[in-house]
Amino acid sequence: MRYDFDQIIDRRNTNSVKWDSTPEDVLPMWVADMDFRTAYPVIQALEKRVQHGVFGYASIPDAYYEAEVSWWAKRHHIKIKKEWIEVSTGVIPSLSAVVQAFTEPGDRVLIQSPVYNYFNSSITNNRCEVVQNELKYTGESYEIDFEDFEQKAADEKVKVFILCNPHNPVGRVWSISELQRLGEICLKYNVLVVVDEIHRDLIYKGNKHIPFASVSELSLMNSITCTAPSKTFNLAGLKTSNIIVANEEYRNRVNRSINVNEAIEPNAFGIEALIAAYNEGEEWLDQLLDYLQGNVDYLISFVNERIPELKVVIPEATYLVWMDCSSLGIGSEELCNKAFEEGRLRINDGPTYGETGEGFIRMNIACPRALLLEGLERLERVVKSLHQKT
Repeated sequence: MRYDFDQIIDRRNTNSVKWDSTPEDVLPMWVADMDFRTAYPVIQALEKRVQHGVFGYASIPDAYYEAEVSWWAKRHHIKIKKEWIEVSTGVIPSLSAVVQAFTEPGDRVLIQSPVYNYFNSSITNNRCEVVQNELKYTGESYEIDFEDFEQKAADEKVKVFILCNPHNPVGRVWSISELQRLGEICLKYNVLVVVDEIHRDLIYKGNKHIPFASVSELSLMNSITCTAPSKTFNLAGLKTSNIIVANEEYRNRVNRSINVNEAIEPNAFGIEALIAAYNEGEEWLDQLLDYLQGNVDYLISFVNERIPELKVVIPEATYLVWMDCSSLGIGSEELCNKAFEEGRLRINDGPTYGETGEGFIRMNIACPRALLLEGLERLERVVKSLHQKT
């Protein structure tokens, strides 16, 4: 069937974090969920579950594991085993549980900044220290500073490296050679690789997501991968994710940790949604990717023609666009405040994702094109107003 991603759906008064925490005259293009209805088979599965009318404690059926295994094979060409899967309520609870399982207070955890801000809380909440390997901005895209990465990984107090693959917010899809080199360095210094692959399905044409676990047998056994259908199918509120751990010793430690933290029981509706999404949702996803590619192309054209003071870091993945605003002569936070107060537009400032995010903003483009145009026009007015005041 054909899906209509141009349809504007009113999300106000639905307890939406994105919309209901934002004043009614402000357009929210910040937190990472989409303004699209999910795939029809998912809605059907949830409606059927609702009609049953009894919502007691839920066990996880074989169909759930089979759907996860099948998705890895058909979308990412890697065979995983049912017994590798640990079920969790979300990727962030998963990351926190893994950090807790493999560190002691005072240990250090390596991340690549700018990066998703909740990585920091997963580390500091476990009384560990954040160590940053700053990504190198080339003026067009981002690269890994491998010399600095190895120097940081060599610190005997660094026990874990959290890899964002694909990367939020800079939109990189890491290449096989980059992943191989990261894996080799971590093996050399006995650093566990924990991979957030929540954006793995949102890849633009010309790019290919490579699961870190597929790089080599050694990397498979020295890694733990966190996934979820939430970004792919807009299911974040259903609180369902999976942790893939091939190493049995590591898996036992992860299982103990998620049980201790009571993060092991997924939402009953999340179970049904994952099964339906992974078994019957590919048609919707393929159409979504085409629509998102159109949004990316539209944004790039608009910015180049009408807001040339900004520079788009062309995304290889995700629906979160990272833009260089350093030429404006004001800080990222000040620009976002002006966008909110004067432009009635809510976007994210770069320093939210670490100090290296200064000079950048992040915009969520997973919305109907009419809303994207409205958001870009509001941003344009704010940028033009800066020139009028100077």
